[in-house]
Amino acid sequence: MKSKTMYKFILLLMMPISVFAQNTLSISNALELINQYHPIAKQANLKVDMSNAALLSSRGAFDPAFYVNNERKTFDGKNYFYYSNPELKIPTWFGVEVKAGLENNYGDRISGETTLGKSSYVGVSVPLLKDLLIDKRRSDLAQSKIFVQLTKEERQLILNDLYLDGASSYWQWAYAFQKQMAFSNILKNTKDRLNFIRQSFQSGDRAAIDTVEGLLQLQNIMNLQSQAWADQIEEQSKLSNFLWNDKLLPYELNETIAPDSSWLITDLKQVQVPSLIQIIEEANQIHPKIKMLDFKTDILLVEKQYKAQNLLPTFRVNYNFLNKGYEFSSITGQPLYNNNYKAGVQFGMPLFLRQARGDLKQAKIKIAQQAEETKQTRLEIENKIKKYYAELIALKNQEGVTNNSVENAKKLLDAELQRFEIGESSLFLVNNREIKYIELLLKSYELKSKFFKTLVALNWAKGSVY
Repeated sequence: MKSKTMYKFILLLMMPISVFAQNTLSISNALELINQYHPIAKQANLKVDMSNAALLSSRGAFDPAFYVNNERKTFDGKNYFYYSNPELKIPTWFGVEVKAGLENNYGDRISGETTLGKSSYVGVSVPLLKDLLIDKRRSDLAQSKIFVQLTKEERQLILNDLYLDGASSYWQWAYAFQKQMAFSNILKNTKDRLNFIRQSFQSGDRAAIDTVEGLLQLQNIMNLQSQAWADQIEEQSKLSNFLWNDKLLPYELNETIAPDSSWLITDLKQVQVPSLIQIIEEANQIHPKIKMLDFKTDILLVEKQYKAQNLLPTFRVNYNFLNKGYEFSSITGQPLYNNNYKAGVQFGMPLFLRQARGDLKQAKIKIAQQAEETKQTRLEIENKIKKYYAELIALKNQEGVTNNSVENAKKLLDAELQRFEIGESSLFLVNNREIKYIELLLKSYELKSKFFKTLVALNWAKGSVY
């Protein structure tokens, strides 16, 4: 979709061959470093690992279990009893529990209910009302599966915030760098002009006061360039806070690394921005915050289903096939009505069901609350998109006027310089033209860097930055 590729297209335009090819750092490379090595990105990945561990724990409720019960009693020289009962229980997804075991019982005082000697059994325990459709084990497992998906969206939400801050810092650095470069170029021109004025004064073509005015202009530009350099270093340091290397150590940007400058020649009119409606529709589908809330709702629906089961009475049927000795082969050939069996039912139900009704009501209220939160979140996301979209379109429309202003200011400066060189203009006018040109040039840089910052913010509001 256009909206998905809108920002990535701009990134590809600025992507060098390697991370620091030709001593440049592009926005895409900066985001890649953040994605791979930033501690917060690592923490976000650990959240997913934690949810997978919780899922594994929930699956453990369905693990087969082996039990052994051995009891012996002797007293006053008499062997009262000896019980040996190893048993294997296998829970299933449908609530049916399968079990098999061996018994070896003997003694002088054994209860009449107990089978003497060696015997074996295979049986099932089947819920027919409560726990038939869903029980705690299935509820926990279903919620854990959904929670894994929820944490993935939570991770993406954290990463998006991190990408936004990192990209904003990058564009601040890119603008500060170009501002410092602009003043450096102007400073060189101002030095050359001052040398020209001094030579003209020495030859008697210029007044001494022109050298003073030229020196004042030079000092002014030097101060501006020095401040621009300090601002660039500051923005560079801020960006360094987001950059880490493959050894998980902070990466400090130095003076040999510069931001990619191809964004300066990008024609903003050629940047395709989808319609506002299209962006909002896509946000409703892909935004991590919305998907998180949807997954939370799914978890609550599972909880509601489980709580509803608690309104049903407990009714469980137990049936065991019995066999003499430890041979299980004869069991399969025996009909269910064979005398070698043990069967029973369990029934239970609270008389007022107040706990079950209260739990179910709470579950329904939670779902209603979640629906309202989702509605509010969608509205907030839509308003953020509208805000950044309006800013982006305004900046895009301003580029043409700003560029024309820069071109006109450059023409006036060049014309004034020509007049000055032939003695038809004053240094005062030249300096004023130059300052005006610098102001408009920096304004054009600021507008374009702000455009890309706003483009990042718009994608962030939509739910996809990188």
